[in-house]
Amino acid sequence: MSGDLLNAHSQRAKARIIAPVSQSLRIAGALSVIAGLIWPIQAAALAWAISAWVSGNVDPPFLAALLFVLGGVLRAALDHRAGGYLFRAADQTITRERAALIRREARARTDASSAEIAALIVQKLPLLQPWITRYYVAMVKVSVLPLVLLALTFWLSWVAGLVLLVAGPLIPVFMALVGMAAEEASRRQMDEIGSMNTMLMDRLSAMLDIRLLGAADRAAADFTDRAEALRIRTMAVLRVAFLSSTVLELFSAIGVAMVAVLVGFTLLGVIEFGSWGSPIGLGEGLFLLLIVPEFFQPFRDLAAAWHDRAAGLSVVADLDALDKAERVGFVGHANVSAPLPGPLTLALSDAIATLPGRDVLLPDLRLGAKESLALIGPSGAGKSTTLAAIAGLVPLATGRILVCNRPLNHDTADAWRARLSLIPQAPHFPNQTLRDWLDPEGSGASPWPALELAEADGIVRRLAEGLGTRLGETGGGMSGGEARRLMIARAILSGRELILADEPTADLDPWTAAQLIRTLIQLIGNGHSLIVATHDPALAHAMDRTIEVRG
Repeated sequence: MSGDLLNAHSQRAKARIIAPVSQSLRIAGALSVIAGLIWPIQAAALAWAISAWVSGNVDPPFLAALLFVLGGVLRAALDHRAGGYLFRAADQTITRERAALIRREARARTDASSAEIAALIVQKLPLLQPWITRYYVAMVKVSVLPLVLLALTFWLSWVAGLVLLVAGPLIPVFMALVGMAAEEASRRQMDEIGSMNTMLMDRLSAMLDIRLLGAADRAAADFTDRAEALRIRTMAVLRVAFLSSTVLELFSAIGVAMVAVLVGFTLLGVIEFGSWGSPIGLGEGLFLLLIVPEFFQPFRDLAAAWHDRAAGLSVVADLDALDKAERVGFVGHANVSAPLPGPLTLALSDAIATLPGRDVLLPDLRLGAKESLALIGPSGAGKSTTLAAIAGLVPLATGRILVCNRPLNHDTADAWRARLSLIPQAPHFPNQTLRDWLDPEGSGASPWPALELAEADGIVRRLAEGLGTRLGETGGGMSGGEARRLMIARAILSGRELILADEPTADLDPWTAAQLIRTLIQLIGNGHSLIVATHDPALAHAMDRTIEVRG
């Protein structure tokens, strides 16, 4: 990435992350600077006390000790207060970005996998905290404290001042050079974290198939390779961090050592130059030795925070990329709504659905109450997209969908969805008991009649905790047929008239598929309308009619 692009990205990141909490950061920076300015006073008190003690004066050490302790208490209080502002600012930023990300991804999806989104929310966003809590304050301190300490050093010894004047500016120069490499290394590490999460979710979702095919060793090897790639990326970041620390400590050690040598030989009388008047005494020498390390401390803090900034910029780059990604929003407002009134009717005409990067032609169709329909066609033709469009989960580019003799739009979509139930091809179970999951409306009705109609009552009775069982996201080891029968039971219990089922018999053995088809036919007999997307000729034949989807 060129320097102009890096600078532009840095400015955008500051506007997005730093600017909204800039007031808190300014207050924290001011408090930290004030706390840092107390140290020269403490150092002067300590040097004065030791010098007086050596000369035999007893009173100054007591007063100096009191001043030193009071200064330490005040510094601790200021640092604590500054930390409160910083961590509140970081929490506000992470909460804001996380809420915006979840809200947007819930309403308008992209091609990014759920694992990548989860990695960004759970693992990457918290990396903004060190950037916010450390980098800004380090920049403020490094712009004030070294200048004050340098002025005090020059006031006592122009030679010691020259040493710091030469050693100090070299550190930011090397930090800037190392910082560009740090940002690129952090970017690669962030990308690898997202890739690893995506691969892990893919393997976990296909774990049963992997075991059936005897590919567990291959999957483990793939995961090992990905983990090794992440280790390499992480070690690259650490190498850059250690490099910058080495450069910093080298110049810091040289600067402190040269001042120490100057003070020591001056006190021994070997060196008689370097001060503005009389040679440096014990008190002045101790004062210099106490403040010189603090001259380099803001640079140390900035070096550590520089890598936090690089990691934060990498996170913001991921956020920016997700902002710019093409996405498709659903129709409606996602509010709880009363069912759309009127007789159940559905009609698609000249409809084209909008997906990221492409449009999909939907078939013309009509459906009334207690009717069934099968959507058939090759994979990728648009069967699942047709179901999603009927549910208002995919918007139309052109054409129209009429539901209950009204256009499906933002005003009617929520009420329309209150009359339908969607059975996806890959069931997912939230972290709640089966009893609560089967009754999402909280009606309190007994789920057993619905379970019996779906021929799923035996499945629940076999579970150790029955309706109190929490299955886990992928069904806790249930077969595909069992999971789908539970979803059918949920649709029955909801009482919604139209059921949309996406490949309900996919990957099932003939006996289980026949059992599921029998259950779906019973739904039609009980007054439900049904649309299935399927490759199964037996299921398609069981419906009232079929429509071919050609895409």
